Parts: sequence; C-alpha cells; structure tokens
Amino acid sequence: MSGPAPTGQADGAPARRPALWPWLALALAIILVDQWTKVYFDSALQYGERINLLPIFDFTLLYNRGAAFSFLSTAGGWQRWLFTALGVGAAVFILWLLHRNRGQFRFCLALSMILGGALGNVIDRTQHGHVIDFLLFYWRDWYYPAFNVADIGIVCGAILLVLDEILRARSAQKKG
Repeated sequence: MSGPAPTGQADGAPARRPALWPWLALALAIILVDQWTKVYFDSALQYGERINLLPIFDFTLLYNRGAAFSFLSTAGGWQRWLFTALGVGAAVFILWLLHRNRGQFRFCLALSMILGGALGNVIDRTQHGHVIDFLLFYWRDWYYPAFNVADIGIVCGAILLVLDEILRARSAQKKG
C-alpha cells in the first residue's frame, strides 16, 4: 500500500508553481518602452540626423536591415524574413523555457529581457522592414554600432544568463 503522492507542502495541498505573468509583464514592458522610443525618434529625427548629448554619445536615427552590427544588412531583402523567423522562433523557445523554469529568478529575468528585446525588434522588421536604432556611442573616430532599447534588453539578458549559469555551476560545485 502506498501513501499519497508527495505534494511539497505539509498540509497535503499541491505545491504552487510561481506565476508566469510577472515574466511576461516584464517582457511586455520592454517591448512597450522599446516601441515608444522608436516611434519617438523615428518621428523627431530625420534619417542620419544626430543630436549630440555628451562628447561620447548622440541620439541619432538609423535603420538596420541586418542583425547585430549590421550583419547581412546589404543582402537582397531575404534577411528580413530570416531574422524575423529567428526572433519568433527564439520567442517561442523562451516562452517554453519560462513556463518550465518560472521559479528560477535570475534565469527567468534574463529570459524575459531577451524575449522583450527579440520581440521588439521582430515588430520593427515586420512593420518597417528594418530595425530602428537611435543610441550612438563613439570615441573620436571609433563608433559603436547604433542600437535601441530592445538591443539593451537582449544584451543585458544575455549577460545575466551567463552570470546565472556561472553562479549555478559554482553552487553545484560547492554541493558536490
């Protein structure tokens, strides 16, 4: 005779999984801020126009038909659909990961940031055929490629994902 299945709680109630909605809300917030800033800069500036704020930073308006660092930006147009499909595919995979791992704070925070950024850029590609960039950092004659809020979400999420894995591996090493 076997007893009741383990529930994770002393009162016998099933263990509640953390909610998924906070992670989706964070991704949505990134998308909304990203799209709002893109609409603003696309209407406030002419293409290529720059507004200097600091000796190393300008607001500008540039369009990127490629991926990071303008990769494949001069291809014949097919890259728009490739990068859109990659973004949608990544979003579906991230949603699956969020659903399965929603109790892991750092991991889900990283994934939510990446999700918001990926979908922010997918919206641009489907709506405009390019991604709108408006943040430009430089030093003398060196320029970092212009980027946007979605890119910030992707990069910060990726850094946090690596940090999460390092901390997880270090924790497992201490236990083992």
